[in-house]
Amino acid sequence: MNKLLVVTAVPDALRAFLLPFGDRFRAKGWRVDAMAHGVSTCAFCTKAFDRVWDVEFSRSPYHPRNLLVAPPKIREIVVREGYDIVHVHMAVAAFVTRYALKGLRGQHKPQIIYTAHGFNFYQGENPLKNAIFLTLEKLAGQWTDYLVTMNREDEAAAKHYGLLPAHRVRYMPGIGVDLQQYNLNAISDAEVVQARQELGLAPETPLFLSIAEFIPRKRHRDVLRAFAKVARPEAHLAFAGSGPLMPEIVQLASGLGVAERVHFLGYRRDIPTLVKASVATVLASEQEGLPRSVMESLCLEVPVIGTDIRGIQDLLEGDCGLLVQLGNVEQLSQAMTRILDHPTAAKAMGKRGRELMAAYDLQHILNLHDTLYAEALEQVKPMVSV
Repeated sequence: MNKLLVVTAVPDALRAFLLPFGDRFRAKGWRVDAMAHGVSTCAFCTKAFDRVWDVEFSRSPYHPRNLLVAPPKIREIVVREGYDIVHVHMAVAAFVTRYALKGLRGQHKPQIIYTAHGFNFYQGENPLKNAIFLTLEKLAGQWTDYLVTMNREDEAAAKHYGLLPAHRVRYMPGIGVDLQQYNLNAISDAEVVQARQELGLAPETPLFLSIAEFIPRKRHRDVLRAFAKVARPEAHLAFAGSGPLMPEIVQLASGLGVAERVHFLGYRRDIPTLVKASVATVLASEQEGLPRSVMESLCLEVPVIGTDIRGIQDLLEGDCGLLVQLGNVEQLSQAMTRILDHPTAAKAMGKRGRELMAAYDLQHILNLHDTLYAEALEQVKPMVSV
């Protein structure tokens, strides 16, 4: 039996992105386990994976437990359980796990695959920060068998800096979006009406939707300030997501005088319905890998307003949305106004987006993993202890 261990820092990443991978390979007869901080409390995770392992990761790269507490436990579990493949996701958990397994020898050394959900060094970032994170990625590359990137900028950077030999760097267009779930026909008009009624919106009221965790790099302030500049008092804005900055943004909405037209929805399970109920989705991030929310929006033929950064660029290059300069609130506001003033053109953008999403279909991404894992398994062989 082949054994796969999937590692992320937190169970939310498993639940949001990786449950279908557990289902896929378990159906093939594999044992598929998962590792994250607090994963045993995630009912979705315990159902989708054969076994889950709690490890004390911190999402902060500076927390000491990442290199003091977590590595011995990771190494002990991997050695004892005899995994064929350890697939790590997200920068911090990926570095810590690879550090824990560096130099591993014994009867069965696993292949280490790292999927980068956006390198922490990127164009436009502080040069010193870029230098630090690039150095860390070069170091960890020595402990990695395959590197998967999900946007073209990261792919080019990985090869340019030689993080791994080029033949072991693989581009995959994200971690997949389920085109069956995110399908206009899968969402009834009644569901859309109900969602809009919940927000107190009339049928003709235009709604913008921003789907993002309330953390600094998502730049909710930019979205809110841009919306406040839109001279269309009938328009509304909804934020789907939670996080530590939410109270600050709620207060800002009051300060800008738009609180009555801004809705803070928290974590939602009806994202497809909310997207379909919107005239456009908005993502003002300063850093992304390949944003799932943009893919979901395009699948539902809803155009996207996004910052002109890696990942978002990849998804909107087919004229299925509007790109704005990072941090430019005026451009962001103008883009919102353009969507409202040109509804026919906006709908055409959304339709083009749906056509482009075929390459990002979850089934296609799963097939790419089939191929990668088959190649990796050929490299798994008993090794002599040293």
